[in-house]
Order: sequence, then structure tokens, then C-alpha cells
Amino acid sequence: MQHHLVVQNSILVRQLGFTEYESTWHAMQKFTAERTSNTPDELWLTEHPPVYTLGLNRKNVRLANESNIPLVLTDRGGKITYHGPGQLILYVLLDLNRHQLNVRKLVSLLENSVIKLLAEYGVNSSAKTDAPGVYVSEEKIVSLGLRIKNNYCYHGLSLNINMDLKPFEAIDPCGYVGLKVTQTKNLSIDTNVKKAGEQLVDILLVQLADGQKHD
Repeated sequence: MQHHLVVQNSILVRQLGFTEYESTWHAMQKFTAERTSNTPDELWLTEHPPVYTLGLNRKNVRLANESNIPLVLTDRGGKITYHGPGQLILYVLLDLNRHQLNVRKLVSLLENSVIKLLAEYGVNSSAKTDAPGVYVSEEKIVSLGLRIKNNYCYHGLSLNINMDLKPFEAIDPCGYVGLKVTQTKNLSIDTNVKKAGEQLVDILLVQLADGQKHD
């Protein structure tokens, strides 16, 4: 893996650049299987070539007919989504015990980090209790899916920055029929995948540190 590595707040932040979905997913599985209570947490920033991923909730899922985009059956929570160039992926490899987090708190932490990021650009966004992710005026801008094993988590979130949104039309994003998606470019936010990734990590690290102070 080609990557740029920095350590912030004792968490390793890896800028992976472009990576294949499957190899990155298997690397997360391996990292999680081999880690111990002493292993530093890691955040991975990446972009993937076009791919549909189908989570563990596979009931009544409408699959895309676009055969030129591969479909990967993966082990995160949730249903189907799309990843492609111009979308920021943040994978969170955290020890939940270390941060006194449960799944619900972690989901809220990730959602709130993006909400704060968008607010810095004057864009109001919100989360929904029944449908994880972040929404701007009912249009989804962030998809979120996690896997927890032995209180260690992997997978994470995808934030649409400047991408071709058309592949989303071939599916029901995250299982919701007719759900519209949006991206920062359509909201007149001047950013790119790398810049947004760095800002998001900074916000998330502050939120993680604050959470530990309050416990």
C-alpha cells in the first residue's frame, strides 16, 4: 500500500490514495484480527474505483443492472451503496473499549464530525435515527457502515465530494427507494477529497478526545 502516514493524538492516520475496495477491506480484516489491546488505533483515508458494495442486510435489495460496475458482498452493516472516484472514504479502526464507545455512540460521533465539517462551510446537515448517514435537505451526502469484532471496529463512512452520482440511480441507496444523493460540489463547497479528508480527521480526533474527557 502506497501511503502517507502521520500520528495524531496517538492515532495513526494513513493517506492511502487510490486503493481497490477488496484489498483494502481484507487489509482491515487482517489488521482487526491481529490487533491487541496495545495496538494503536488507525484511520485510513482512501478513494476507490467504481464499485457497488452490499452489506450484511441483503433482504429485498435492488441490485444494479449496470454490469460494468462490479458488486462486492462485504461484511459491514447496512445494505447497498456505491463508491467511486471523487468520494472520500474514511475507515475507522478503533478499539471501542479504549474510547468508551458503543456502536450507537460511534455512529453519532462519525455523523457529528461530518455535520461539523459541513457547518464550517455554512451548510446545514443532519442525521436520522432510523437511517444512519448525513443528509442535506433530505438528500444523502454520507453513507455509513461498520463491523465490530471483539469490540474493535472497521469499515467507516463515505462522503461524496466531486463524483459521478449517476451510478446511485441504479440502486436504492442504503435500501431506501427514491433516496436522492448529493455531494459537496453541488453545495458550492470549495474542497477536494484530500482537503476534506484532512479536515474530517482533525474534527473526528477532537471529538474522540472530548468524548474521553467527559467519561
